[in-house]
Amino acid sequence: MRPDVENRSVTGEASIASDKVRSEARSRAIQHWFADRTVQDPQWTVRDLLAVKGNRTVSVVLPALDEEATVGGVVSAVLPLTRPGRGGGPLVDELVVVDSGSTDRTVEVARAAGARVARREDVLPELPCVPGKGEVLWRSLALTSGDIVVFLDSDLVEVDTGFVPALLGPLLTGRGVHLVKGFYRRPLRMERSETDSGGGRVTELLARPLIAALRPELSGVVQPLGGEYAGTRELLESVPFAAGYGVEIGLLLDTHDAHGLDAIAQVNLGVRKHRNRSLRALGVMARQILGTALSRCGMSDSGGDFTQFLQVAGEWLPDTTEVAVADRPPMREVLARR
Repeated sequence: MRPDVENRSVTGEASIASDKVRSEARSRAIQHWFADRTVQDPQWTVRDLLAVKGNRTVSVVLPALDEEATVGGVVSAVLPLTRPGRGGGPLVDELVVVDSGSTDRTVEVARAAGARVARREDVLPELPCVPGKGEVLWRSLALTSGDIVVFLDSDLVEVDTGFVPALLGPLLTGRGVHLVKGFYRRPLRMERSETDSGGGRVTELLARPLIAALRPELSGVVQPLGGEYAGTRELLESVPFAAGYGVEIGLLLDTHDAHGLDAIAQVNLGVRKHRNRSLRALGVMARQILGTALSRCGMSDSGGDFTQFLQVAGEWLPDTTEVAVADRPPMREVLARR
């Protein structure tokens, strides 16, 4: 064998061996984190949490857009936590539904169920609104005051009253935790049927492979895109928010970058049922998530529109959607300028 060929072969083998060592070390770190920061069967009672809550305050935020059929049930599941318990004051100090332009009776239903309701446009009114879920969550930070903020989607069906206590558990009882993600089994609800699993299609087809490729340290997070999570205000006001559906992946990556893996915990919330979306809608969602993830990993997004195709009368026609992947700045900076 020629010396140059032999040297390349040796170098290649050394590189493969080095990659294997790094991969094994990473796998051990993920396993350790999963064992330490994953709560498979949360047992915290409201009384337990009140005993350690101290002077800390909790806000629960429900972003809503045309969710008249479900928002009342979500509010009703959280509302009892806003009343004083046996252990003292309430576990939840604020419960707010932030509406982003509903055309149905979402606002009326939420108010009738007992929630405080605010319109997206009325929070930071000097700033023009942009569409998207992340925009609503971002503005909610200026509306609420809790030291801990819990986000729950408003399209949940059969909401478990234990969601909020479970999400608060690691933040109130642990040290160094800034973000708690909920995870669950996700049934796939079709128009006339339901399967026990199969939900979370964007997670399985996009987010999980993306994390494995770009941020493998986060591979132990069960539901990286889940809409049920809680964070410290310290964290949430210090990071940018993707205006659209990239908000969850952006927060996860930013938390990891700013505070490390141990700042993230996850809890089992059992089963999550919600309104499943069409593949076309999921495509737009995936495009936003991809743009946010790339930007967090140092890669520029094209900023281009997203084109899908529809079959109309036997012809395939392009259907283009304008997709915004821009971020809102850290809320701390915005409030400092007011």
